[in-house]
Amino acid sequence: MSKLNLILFGPPGAGKGTQSAFLIERYDLVHLSTGDLLRAEIKAETQLGLAAQELMDQGELVEDHIVIGMIRNKMEAHLDARGFIFDGFPRTQAQAEALDDMLNSKSEPITHMLALEVPEEELVKRLLGRGATSGRSDDKDESIIRNRIREYEKKTAPLKAYYAEQGKFTGI
Repeated sequence: MSKLNLILFGPPGAGKGTQSAFLIERYDLVHLSTGDLLRAEIKAETQLGLAAQELMDQGELVEDHIVIGMIRNKMEAHLDARGFIFDGFPRTQAQAEALDDMLNSKSEPITHMLALEVPEEELVKRLLGRGATSGRSDDKDESIIRNRIREYEKKTAPLKAYYAEQGKFTGI
């Protein structure tokens, strides 16, 4: 049986965590959230976590090689999974190509990419609300939030075309 490998795509605050929880339960998938993996490293105060915290506090993306290594390790820990839902990964074409290489080498390609599309003002409102209750430093400052959204648009939105060319993209 082939695995169901989904990418859940969208800017910060689009609802990826909420939607991924539904898809995980419905299809019995393993959740791979780069944000969760990074926050765990930060909480554990590892060297990776400290470096990631500095970048995240500025609204910057963590370097590809760090993120790809974390994802590879997590996938290898779940070899018997029915599939994976990638939440917040890939964010760049280089990451998408690395993910494709990893999955294609196992004959388990990405099945579909679902892109959550939410207006910027709604994203800012959601993130400021989340920042007031979650304690996440990157959700408390509107200028950092807007920088994160700009970074998303600049670096990750081009992935829509990458997956559309493969017939795997759906915007919702």
